[in-house]
Amino acid sequence: MNFSYTPVLPGKARPICIIGAGSIVRDAHLPAYAMVDFPVHGITNRTRARAEELAKEFSIPNIYDSVEELVAEAPEGAVFDLTLPANMFADALRLLPDGAPVLIQKPMGETIAEAYEILEVCRKKKLIAAINLQLRFAPFVMAARDLIGQGFIGELRDMEIRVTVETPWDHFAFLKGVPRLEIMYHSIHHIDCIRHFLGDPKGVYAKTLRYPGLEMPESRSSIILDYGEEIRANIQTNHFHRYGPRHQESYIKWEGTKGAIKAKMGLLMNYPDGVPDAFEVCQLKEDGKPGPWETFQLEGSWFPHAFVGSMAQVMLAADGESSALVTSVEDIIHSMACAEAAYTSSAQGGIDPGQFL
Repeated sequence: MNFSYTPVLPGKARPICIIGAGSIVRDAHLPAYAMVDFPVHGITNRTRARAEELAKEFSIPNIYDSVEELVAEAPEGAVFDLTLPANMFADALRLLPDGAPVLIQKPMGETIAEAYEILEVCRKKKLIAAINLQLRFAPFVMAARDLIGQGFIGELRDMEIRVTVETPWDHFAFLKGVPRLEIMYHSIHHIDCIRHFLGDPKGVYAKTLRYPGLEMPESRSSIILDYGEEIRANIQTNHFHRYGPRHQESYIKWEGTKGAIKAKMGLLMNYPDGVPDAFEVCQLKEDGKPGPWETFQLEGSWFPHAFVGSMAQVMLAADGESSALVTSVEDIIHSMACAEAAYTSSAQGGIDPGQFL
C-alpha cells in the first residue's frame, strides 16, 4: 500500500520574521523550522525578555522591540509568522508591507466579525495570507487524504472526531480571560479538518458547556456538521476527563463504502508530551466482509511536524511554486463561519420535548 504524508517544501526557504513569542512558538513553530532548516531572521514580542529567551534557545540572530522595527529591518522576501493573541491580528497585519507573505496563528479572530476584519485587511493589502490551522498537515491527516483520494475506502460516508482527555489549560496562559475557548481555540481544528475532507456543511448543530465550578469558558462540546442524509460528521470533546489515561481517547475516524481509517492523535493525551500516534486502515474484501486492520508507522506527529507544511505552503505560494494556499484566509473564513454557527446553535438551545406531550 503506497501513500504520501509529507508536505512539499520550497526550493529555497525564505527568511522568517516571528511576531510573538508564546508557548506555541517555543513548542511547535521554532522546532518545526529547525527540522527543515527554515531560517528565522528575527523575533519580536511585547515582553522583550521572552523574545530574548527564545532567541538564545533557537539561535535567532535578531531581536526587535516592536512590530514596526521588525518590519523595517526585515530582509527582502521575508515571511511573517504572526502569533499574537487573535484579537490583535488585524492591527498587526496593517503594519506589514503590501503583498507580504504571512502565516497567521489560529483562530482567525475570536468572532466572525474579527475574522471578516482580518480578511478585509488581507485583501486590501494583497497579503499572501494563510491561517495556521495545521491539523490538515499532520502526517496522519495527509496520509488519510492521500488514501481517500486514491479511492482506498470508496466514498467517504462517516467522519468522527473524539477527544476525551485532561487538558492542562494552565499551559496556555494567553487563554486566560478569552470569552470563547473550546470551539474557537480547539475544535476549530476539527471543524476545519472535516471541511478539508467533506467541504462546507449545509448546517451546524452544537452544544458547548462550561465545567462546573471553574471560572473559564466552555471546555466540552458536541458538534454535528450536516452533510445531508447519507454522510455523518460528528465532533465530541471533553477536556476534563480527570480519571487517568485508561479511558482517554483522541482520534479521527473515516469510514467509506469500501474501507475505514482510524488515526490516534497522541499529542492531545498527556499534553504537551503526548503519547505515540497510531494509524490503522481496513478494507472490505470482495465478498463484503472486513479484512484485517493494518497498522502503519508514520514518521512525525501533529506537533511540531505539521507546522512545517503550514509554513511551507506560504513560501511556495510566495515563490509562485504553488497557486494553492491550503489554509488561505479566503478558505478559513468558512471554518470560522461554522464555529460561529456552532456557538449560535448552542445559545439557541434544542427543541423542548414537552411541546409534544
